[in-house]
Amino acid sequence: MKFSVTYPLAARPCSPELVTGAGLARFAAAAEGAGFDGIGFTDHPAPTHRWIEAGGHDALDPFAALAFAAAVTQRLLLIPNIVVLPYRNPFLVAKSVATVDALSGGRFVLAVGAGYLRGEYRALGVDFDERNHLFDEALEVIRGVWSGDDFAYRGLHFDAPGQTANPKPRRPVPVWIGGNSGLSRRRAAAGADGWVPFPAPRGLAATARTPPLETTEDLRAMLEDLWRRVEAAGRDRAEIDVSFAAPAGGSPADDGFDADAHRQALDELGAMGVTWCGVNVPGDSLARAVEAVQRYGESVIAA
Repeated sequence: MKFSVTYPLAARPCSPELVTGAGLARFAAAAEGAGFDGIGFTDHPAPTHRWIEAGGHDALDPFAALAFAAAVTQRLLLIPNIVVLPYRNPFLVAKSVATVDALSGGRFVLAVGAGYLRGEYRALGVDFDERNHLFDEALEVIRGVWSGDDFAYRGLHFDAPGQTANPKPRRPVPVWIGGNSGLSRRRAAAGADGWVPFPAPRGLAATARTPPLETTEDLRAMLEDLWRRVEAAGRDRAEIDVSFAAPAGGSPADDGFDADAHRQALDELGAMGVTWCGVNVPGDSLARAVEAVQRYGESVIAA
């Protein structure tokens, strides 16, 4: 099992310390020192105020933040959580990822999803109903422009007559597909390197327009479907990373955190094929966030 932590901008309002270079550097260094394998940043360039007030959160630009994190760490993988692929022209995404990957020594993992906030789509001038077409188109373009020169592609809203973009990644950048839907698993099984489902109680699932994922049995059924699709595609399930959060044991920020129960849950997830555990820590203060990653490192990762 490997471990990633999402940068904690979940509190409202977010802690001013967490939106400084010094704060980000301290958190990233603490995560690396605690034994984490990756760090992530969410992607919300223009969320609606209504969503923020209903429990949403602020966000840094993931590409800029991951580049900063790369400069102050040595081995942490850089895993956006997640890039909403239809928000941007795919050539711009390919350029950002290739740049950060090159400057970090090949540490980028491109985790992507289709998103669900209609208001954010409208603000960015992107048709929400076209998101799945744009998503699949973007994956083709990103892989194509990374693979060779004079890459041509006619998209839904652009025409690339023959583009060359350097630097290209020195090794294939892993692509993880986020989402709980059967479509996300089909995409992952067909040719991606990972699948990233997320816990979704029925209320959140309705808002996010995604299948609910509340229990281990819900996840087990989804994984069984994924493995069937992987087998049908003639692939080895060992080629596919699966990242999921394990809420058992409570929050590592709390004195009552039950590391034994958490590790038992990780064992169960691992037996199902989960290879990465995504960890969330509180964002009400930098000190509390750092303390939480250190506690998790000592009580779970080191154990």
